[in-house]
Parts: sequence; C-alpha cells; structure tokens
Amino acid sequence: MNTGRIDDRVACVREWIVNIFFYTKNGTTVMIDAGYNYDRLAEKMAWLDIDPASIRHILITHQDTDHVGAVEADSDGLFKNATLYLSETENKYLTGETQRRVMFGLYKLPMVRTDNAKVLLRDGQILDIDGIKIECIQVPGHTWGHMVYLINDAYLFTGDTLWFGADGGYSFIHSLAEDNALTRRSLAALEKLLLERKIYPKIITGHTGWTDNLSFAFAHRDELCNSFRRQKPADPQAPYDGYDEADDTEAKARTAPLAKQDERIFKALQGGQGQ
Repeated sequence: MNTGRIDDRVACVREWIVNIFFYTKNGTTVMIDAGYNYDRLAEKMAWLDIDPASIRHILITHQDTDHVGAVEADSDGLFKNATLYLSETENKYLTGETQRRVMFGLYKLPMVRTDNAKVLLRDGQILDIDGIKIECIQVPGHTWGHMVYLINDAYLFTGDTLWFGADGGYSFIHSLAEDNALTRRSLAALEKLLLERKIYPKIITGHTGWTDNLSFAFAHRDELCNSFRRQKPADPQAPYDGYDEADDTEAKARTAPLAKQDERIFKALQGGQGQ
C-alpha cells in the first residue's frame, strides 16, 4: 500500500515494498513495526502529521530488518527514546541465542542489534498503553517468535504471517520461513481464535494490504506463497517494480483512503479503478 490512512485510527507509511503502521487513540500513537532504515520515513510521517519524537511505543512483529531497521543501532535514531515490545522468543534473535535462517535453513542472516529499551511479551499477554488494549498473539513459523497484535479487538496487525494474493490470503513467502508447516498451523489457530471469539477485525498485513473480510484473509491458509513462481491468479494491479515509489505522494496520502485489498482487486478485475 502507498502512504495514507486506512481510517481515522490507522495510518500507513510505504517504505519500498513494506508498510509500517500507526494506531492513534486518546492522543497516544503506537507504532507497529519499524520498517527499513529508510531515509524518507520522517518525510512521509509528516504527510500524516505524525512527529517521530512523539513515538514512545513500538510493537515489533518480528526482527527481520525490513521490520526493525529504524530502531537498529546503526539507524538514524528517529525513535531512540521509544520502547520496543516483542515476544520473549523473538528476542533470542537479538541476543544471539538464535540465528535467523532463510531459504529453507540454508542461509543465516546477520544478527540485528538495537539500543532501545525492550519489553518482552508472552503469548496471550494483554497490554494497556494509555487506554489502548493490545492483545499479543504468538504465531510462530515465519520466525520462531513472530507475534501479531490485536488492538481493541478491532485491528489485527499481522506482520509477515499472511500474504494476500488476488484470490485471498496465503501463508507468507515460503523461502523466508523458519518452518512452513508451523506457519500453517499458526494461521489455522489464529483463524480459529477469531471465529470462536466472534472477532472480525480489520486485518492489516506488512506487505500486501488490508481487509475486513475474514474469509478472504484466510482463504488459502493451508497453501504457501511460493516465491519461485508467479502466484495464480496474479494481482492485476501489482506494480512492475515494487521499489518504484513515484506513485506514493503527499497529495494522495492526504486525500485518498487506502482501499481494502479484496475490493481493490475486484474493481480491477471488473475493469474499474482501484486505489
């Protein structure tokens, strides 16, 4: 998604091929993930009237560098005074107890380091940050300690748990997972939790948009997003070059709400114009 707002609570910044999010209530803004060490982050936050200095709380879904770059020790320090919230299991990557592996375990990624204060979370823990209720749900697979965050039972930030294709949600990119079988079990458990509790939130992913259609979000939870082939059916509006940000502008960020992924694709397939 481009930079903009989903609604009056949730704002989004695009950093090349990843999105980071901001949830605001009662004068407090909570940031969800910290993207790359991206040189236009402060600029794009200004499009949304969010001051980096106001950010005191950052929820981390997982420690891959496209989700924590802005709080790494060698970053620009935009959020040096913010506290990071992440799972106890995920923190083991940051301490070096566990090393992140991709490409089916064949490649090790460099250790991520941060100087920010941290609060370590357990599965099912509920936070209250200035009246904002945050439920922390561990969904291992992509990484061993990946967490999603359910805010006020109305917004579910899923990081790299779900990949929305043109025909619904898949388990995230298979070559980047620690354990693909575990990822699929985690998705099934997450869907079951929402259904049993009759919670139908806006489901907001780290890379592929958002939806409030639970059936669309979990349509292919038993299938993997295969990074070695084009997904079928392909997204008819997917950009040729995901790193070309020419379409991401302040004017659009201030005026055009960010459409749901399922509705956007439906319009495209019908020959309409998505946003």
